[in-house]
Amino acid sequence: MSVENDSSQVQSLAAGSGYPSYPVAPGYRLNVRSGPGTNYSVIDVLPLGATVTLRCQTEGTTVSGPYGTSDIWDCVGNGRFVSDAYVRTGSDGFVVTRCG
Repeated sequence: MSVENDSSQVQSLAAGSGYPSYPVAPGYRLNVRSGPGTNYSVIDVLPLGATVTLRCQTEGTTVSGPYGTSDIWDCVGNGRFVSDAYVRTGSDGFVVTRCG
């Protein structure tokens, strides 16, 4: 989620995937979880400066981050979710298809 939507926003399609990619908030190593919430296990940690490719989005645990407070979780791979509050999508809502 992001309240920013200006010309400096970075969005691209991952090479050949057809899914949009967005940057993780600068200065954050983002936890990747096994499901859409903080109650799910951390299965990976993204490095500083990471970009994520959004396959779909779903609702889950509410999280506060640099881009506001959101209950939207971004699916970035099979069984891999990150909080949208740390992803600069340029929107407070869903920007890709809902999961499921």
